[in-house]
Amino acid sequence: MMSKAVYIATMESGSGKSIVTLGLMQMLLGKVAKVGYYKPIISDFKNDKKDNHIDTVRQFFNLEISFDEAYAFTKSEVLEMQHNGNHDLIIDKIIEKYKALEQKFDFILVEGTDFSGEGTATELKINSDIAKNLGIPTIIVESGINKSMEDFANNMYTAYDLFKENEVEVLAIIANRIRKENLVLVEKALQQRLPKHVIVSAIPEIEQLSQPTIKEIKDDINAEILFGKNRMHHQISGFVVGAMQLHNFLPRIVNNSLMVTPGDRSDLLLGALQAHISDSYPKLSGILLTGGLKPQPEISKLIEGLNHNIPILLAQGGTFSIANKVSHVKPKIYPDNIEKIQLSIRVFEKYVDVDSLAESLITFKGKGITPRMFQYNLLQRAKKEKKHIVLPEGEDKRILQAAIKLINQDVVRLTILGKEEKVKENLKKLDLEFDPDRITIINPETSIYFEDYAKTYYELRKHKNINLAMAEDKMLNVSYFGTMMVYKGHADGMVSGAAHTTQHTILPALQFIKTKPGATIVSSIFFMCLEDRVSVFGDCAINPNPNAEQLAEIAITSADSSASFGIEPKIAMLSYSSGASGIGEDVDKVRKATQIVKEKRPDLKVEGPIQYDAAVDITVGKSKLPNSEVAGEASVLIFPDLNTGNNTYKAVQRETGTLAIGPMLQGLNKPINDLSRGCTVDDIFNTVIITAIQAQEIE
Repeated sequence: MMSKAVYIATMESGSGKSIVTLGLMQMLLGKVAKVGYYKPIISDFKNDKKDNHIDTVRQFFNLEISFDEAYAFTKSEVLEMQHNGNHDLIIDKIIEKYKALEQKFDFILVEGTDFSGEGTATELKINSDIAKNLGIPTIIVESGINKSMEDFANNMYTAYDLFKENEVEVLAIIANRIRKENLVLVEKALQQRLPKHVIVSAIPEIEQLSQPTIKEIKDDINAEILFGKNRMHHQISGFVVGAMQLHNFLPRIVNNSLMVTPGDRSDLLLGALQAHISDSYPKLSGILLTGGLKPQPEISKLIEGLNHNIPILLAQGGTFSIANKVSHVKPKIYPDNIEKIQLSIRVFEKYVDVDSLAESLITFKGKGITPRMFQYNLLQRAKKEKKHIVLPEGEDKRILQAAIKLINQDVVRLTILGKEEKVKENLKKLDLEFDPDRITIINPETSIYFEDYAKTYYELRKHKNINLAMAEDKMLNVSYFGTMMVYKGHADGMVSGAAHTTQHTILPALQFIKTKPGATIVSSIFFMCLEDRVSVFGDCAINPNPNAEQLAEIAITSADSSASFGIEPKIAMLSYSSGASGIGEDVDKVRKATQIVKEKRPDLKVEGPIQYDAAVDITVGKSKLPNSEVAGEASVLIFPDLNTGNNTYKAVQRETGTLAIGPMLQGLNKPINDLSRGCTVDDIFNTVIITAIQAQEIE
């Protein structure tokens, strides 16, 4: 299946990436039914005018997308947020807007930033971070203007290396605005140092595309149209200032140039118009009058009568000040300049290997879901069908902070267990506002459900010599009360463990929630949000030393959980050796478990025994197990025992700063999840979300 998106990145302003955007859009519309367009960060609005390129793409290709849907931030907004340390919030919103477009379109063309005045490092970092977190491949575009071959090539290699180091796949490098005589030379120079799969193309400097139009001059300096409002598409090759006598000025006229002259110089104005009409002089593209001085009525009448075909503009400001502004106007492509748009598409199709690029997109396969995309998907899934989660440790301040965060984001419905006065006192100390309509506080001791819950527990456990008094005593325990809420259907799931042991949290569930049909054990997984991917670790919290059959069940259950959360399962059964090399009781257990998985679930990709490095590092994996579908690409890592699993997940979490979401318990009839007593507010927040999603799956 074709990649769902591609990212166009550049290193500087004026790279000419508009040509690539337009050409790619034309190519994609010939291969995909519905193509969307997204420019996450746009330039600041100038004189209340919005991003010109978004409107160009929307209107020319008739895309069903509003302007606001097509971007997330302006340049100033991003810089301010970065200054305040809110980089993650930038990425989160960019993902949110991207996912909304993903629902509407089969493919999305994403165009990167184009910050004039920003350093190359800033430009590249922002682009590579966005592409990485969206999980999409990139095409890098760079201009060759005013660069030596060595500098240009080094810039391109630097850009390529930065994207690759940030785990972003680069599909193509496009060298733009290259002298025609250097096209082949540039392509060969780049191909020498880039991998063979990277498509390299060079596009020449196209005069018609590198020249601004009269309309662009008018818009940039806020000029007024005096004559020729239907001739705004005239392009200018340069400008000439008229401030001398006519006979000295006429020889300075250059073909298709813009004449800049004070508005009261009627002699130069009329002389230039006559020269334009004459076959003896080059043709002007337009005239720009300065000083805010309009021609006298008699002069204007004379101009109207001349068949000059020249647009004439009027600007406020001195001649040399206006001329300086004109010299800094950069050419753009705007919606009603159809000729420029069509020329851009033709140029792209002529100089870029369109077929190879399309094939590259079709065969591209991402490395899996990115961590921030994973977290975004979790949040959105939980919101779709809000579930009711009970938090037994309502007097713990971390629980309260997470609860308020969950409610503010409208993710779930919550019940907190604890003494109401104590809970409210803690909320006040934390300066958190409590809405009784959105969070219910229940004290088990005074709850209207207390007697019913105690009787139910008695009936369920009387065969274990439990009497009613003992049952009532159990229901005073918040873990038992919360679990009973889930059992009775008064809550959809429970999250506990911030202030209690794992056994304290899980024991009630084992007693009367019980395991699913066909499940023999309860196990756990962590979603490890590594820098470039999300991996599933199991079992790192429950089973101390599972036998081969149990290990196989943990692997199968973990693979199914992985798939249900959008992660393609490739199972690595971890051990201290890879393949057939190791001997001993421990490795034999893993080997046997792997065989059981293959027999029970031949649809699953599984490898074992395999060492951790061979499971996750493509180079090591392919050297040790060259024919494996899993080696180097494992997404589900099954540890042989609790000692190994628990220490490994904590080592990875602490040493790399990885976010570990979980543990999520597997095998129970209803979702009950355990927290670590060292958990953070974010740990609680994320565990509640996965519990809510588990509750959705049960139905």
